[in-house]
Amino acid sequence: MKISAVLAFTAVLAMTVPTLAQNTPLVSGKVVKIDESAGKITIDHQKIPNLDMPAMTMVFHATDPSVLKGAKAGESIKFTADRANGQLVVTSIQKTK
Repeated sequence: MKISAVLAFTAVLAMTVPTLAQNTPLVSGKVVKIDESAGKITIDHQKIPNLDMPAMTMVFHATDPSVLKGAKAGESIKFTADRANGQLVVTSIQKTK
């Protein structure tokens, strides 16, 4: 029974994550730290309108570990962030020049 619940939750999450990324603005930021093993990234970011969040430095979880691939501390980025399952998550990251 538990396996069915986990599979159902995973299916719902898989359908929700792409929707989150489509409706969120790109925000400028700078990568401060990455913890790939924990699936977390610390970003010094500008205001995030969809989260009603002012500019600050904070830790986000990655919706998918592959989102963190290639990002490095000190890099300027544009990213999307949202709330999922009670956590603030990064849904996409783009390097900027």
